[in-house]
Amino acid sequence: MHFLYFLLIGLFAGWIAGLILKGKGFGIIGDLIIGCIGSFFGGFLFSLLNIPVGGTLGQLVCATIGAIAFIYLVRFLRNNPL
Repeated sequence: MHFLYFLLIGLFAGWIAGLILKGKGFGIIGDLIIGCIGSFFGGFLFSLLNIPVGGTLGQLVCATIGAIAFIYLVRFLRNNPL
């Protein structure tokens, strides 16, 4: 059940990040992947900054911020190859 909850939060976070940064989503699979990676990335960023995350809304905000940061990172690396 926790895995399904994680996927739903990831799906919504990826969808919101897609709306914020691109104007539309990345498709259901793209939103899910970006949101799930963003959940891990956001959790890592929030733990580095010692910001507590509580409740469903807090997890959604954390995952969305992580997904936005992840999209910016991917765009930066794609435009500036090493």
